[in-house]
Amino acid sequence: MRTTSQVAKLTGISVRTLQYYDEINLLNPSQLTSSGYRLYDDEDLKKLQQILFFKELDFKLKEIKAIIGQPDYCQIEVYKKQKKLLSLKRDRLNRLISLLDKLEKGESRMSFTEFDLSEYIDALEQFKTSEPDQIIKYWGSVESFDKLIEKVKEDEPHLAQLAVKQFGSVEKYTEAMKNNLAHFSELMEQADGMRESIDTLMKKNDDLHVCLTADMDREVSSPEVQRALQEIIELSQDSLMGMAVGDGYWNMVIESYENEINKAITDQKYGEGASDYIADALRYYFHK
Repeated sequence: MRTTSQVAKLTGISVRTLQYYDEINLLNPSQLTSSGYRLYDDEDLKKLQQILFFKELDFKLKEIKAIIGQPDYCQIEVYKKQKKLLSLKRDRLNRLISLLDKLEKGESRMSFTEFDLSEYIDALEQFKTSEPDQIIKYWGSVESFDKLIEKVKEDEPHLAQLAVKQFGSVEKYTEAMKNNLAHFSELMEQADGMRESIDTLMKKNDDLHVCLTADMDREVSSPEVQRALQEIIELSQDSLMGMAVGDGYWNMVIESYENEINKAITDQKYGEGASDYIADALRYYFHK
């Protein structure tokens, strides 16, 4: 058994960080002494090791806690996935270092190929092979799906930039898209079930935006504004049907309200200044 100080010395993690992990029930010590000192065994250290691997992959603490807390959590399977993700991250960093070497030498390289989506493209190819019926049902033909794959290849640099912006990394984006493909049938069934109520959802969304912008002299931090905004966000999340959209999704939504074309449409619909008002309200909601 090791004390908090001994674990901190062994791992390089601060004592306060270990205490915080205990407070949020991410990593609880196996024992507490009669004096209240935390004691960690080898299983605790294995768990801490996995937490550090997840942190290295830019997972947030709440995401790590959710993964580790799953009933079917298997350390060996998680090791395999972490190894794969870290290998992808290593390869990506190697490409970026190589690009920086060339830029440092004065070479002009407006290149974004280092942010490649090759694994996502491979996942699309595998999906095409394994789910031809689903492809025909939702894309009309395998040829149409091939066009989608070609479009992804053509727009790869731009899509990779969006992936990093929305999910934080190409690796996270790829895992999320692979998960969506793995549950494609269920997601589409849910979508089919919602199509009948789409008009109702759109009407509710419009009503909530009318409520939100009814008095734009109100502070965006006011309870009334934030309640209306929370309902809009919950409605939007329901319409996504559990599909992964990434931590940067709402930042991109905020930016969309600042786009000149969208701003003109929103202001025309809800009143002059509505687009900026909604963007400010969203910014307050997510960054307060």
